[in-house]
Amino acid sequence: MRAFFRGLAAVTCAGCIALFLLMGVMEGQLPDTFYVREGESFSLHRSLVQSQPVMETAAGVYKTELRLFGLIPLKSIDVSEVGEREVLVCGTPFGIKMLTDGVLVVGLSEIETDGGLVSPATLAGIQKGDVLISLDGSKVLSNRDVAQRVEASGGRPIQAVLRRGNVRYETALQPVPSASGDGYKLGLWVRDSSAGIGTMTFYDPTTQVFGGLGHAITDVDTGEILPLGSGEIVSVDIEGAVKGQGGQPGELRGSFHTYDTIGSLEENRETGVFGVLTTPPEGGLLLPVALRQEVHTGSAQIYTTIDGRTPQLFDIEIERVNLTDANPTRNMVIRITDPELLTATGGIVQGQSGSPIVQDGRLVGAVTHVFINDPSRGYGIFAENMIETVWSLAKAPSGKVS
Repeated sequence: MRAFFRGLAAVTCAGCIALFLLMGVMEGQLPDTFYVREGESFSLHRSLVQSQPVMETAAGVYKTELRLFGLIPLKSIDVSEVGEREVLVCGTPFGIKMLTDGVLVVGLSEIETDGGLVSPATLAGIQKGDVLISLDGSKVLSNRDVAQRVEASGGRPIQAVLRRGNVRYETALQPVPSASGDGYKLGLWVRDSSAGIGTMTFYDPTTQVFGGLGHAITDVDTGEILPLGSGEIVSVDIEGAVKGQGGQPGELRGSFHTYDTIGSLEENRETGVFGVLTTPPEGGLLLPVALRQEVHTGSAQIYTTIDGRTPQLFDIEIERVNLTDANPTRNMVIRITDPELLTATGGIVQGQSGSPIVQDGRLVGAVTHVFINDPSRGYGIFAENMIETVWSLAKAPSGKVS
């Protein structure tokens, strides 16, 4: 009998540990804030988690408690009411041309001088990924600006203002003469521009604001988000695709219409690029925007362009949905199932970032990344994560997000 009770105690203990682990996992997978449409009650499509009666804290804002199995409290969340949002779902390709706000430090090097190798930038404490804003009080916007300021110094120390993350700092740079006789150097490699092809996700006809890509434009060397100074988008014709294969991502091939500017870039954010269109997109699907808790595993479609400028709907499967805010650009795992798209591209290719994901007659998100070893699969972002930036941009009086 004692052995029986010891066994029962061990099973009970193991069950409690498993329950606590499950609670920790479930709590970590749930964000602290949700939205719900005006007049609708909050519900969560998760069989293990149920919401309990609400407590209103302000007009249109209330708290609700999420419980495991409807019994065990997991966490209290904030729920805010929002109006129904409709946007024009695009799926059209566009060309991106942008200049940075300041210049991004992409590398440091040593300069060969008569006295040996020296790296003025390293000695000044500059790091790869910093943004150089000004030299001797003059703003720098290009590689040429930096070179001119250094040469004009005549070898005297230069006061530099930089930004590292959200922190500005100052330092003194001491240019050194190159042993090769080609002037003064800092041992600093910088980048001031970027260009490429992406896909427009949606457009708001009432404000002329658009969102695209579903992720930020980053520097290829540092991985840092490029600080947007100014930019524009132009029309693009897709002329074909290089098929993706395991270990080698494919890409859309297209031609820029350099002089056919269709809009301006205003923001380069973690959740995409945003701006204002001067030429509305042709066609498109006018659809409501899904809230994150409405997105579910199962069949869906992406709206993307693989020839010319006309998007098509292709079948996909949403394999996993992640509600957490831990990585706002990787909320879904999707798999391409459409035979036509698989034949044309092998799955997801570079240039398709921003392709809208449609499910149950709503815009639920956009394609963001491809799995390098399996181009038929990739990540998607919730449309909700992108739409917040678009609406704040539309409300900002200067046209910039404040």
